[in-house]
Amino acid sequence: MVWSDLIGKEKLKIGELAEKTGITKRTIDYYTTLGLLKAERSPSNYRYYSCEAIDRLRIIEDKKSAGMSLEDIKHELEKDSVEEIDIHEIRLHMKYLEKEVSHLIEQINNKEENTQHTIKQKVSSESVALMQSLLLLIT
Repeated sequence: MVWSDLIGKEKLKIGELAEKTGITKRTIDYYTTLGLLKAERSPSNYRYYSCEAIDRLRIIEDKKSAGMSLEDIKHELEKDSVEEIDIHEIRLHMKYLEKEVSHLIEQINNKEENTQHTIKQKVSSESVALMQSLLLLIT
């Protein structure tokens, strides 16, 4: 299989993908049905695959050659996608929390009146829950 020939094209029909990768159209269709690959349908009902499908097919075939079942491969691919999203979201929340904590420390250091009341107003319940979850992960 020559995967590098496919770089630069945006969309491939199932036949083109099969020809270029050496994987049959039937197998590609089966992977699509199982949810291992995603295809876009044209108005004329042709299936089009993005360049990402090329990498995904390579990963699927490598894992299949290593003896993994298609169900395990699907689970692993889904897990990888979820982990990427979760890490990005956690980083965003952490930045937000850093700002909140910095502001709270500043308030405590300034010894404002009713500091506890001010702190309760500034920290959202979502942030408190996130801080508790992060503390559980750290310990």
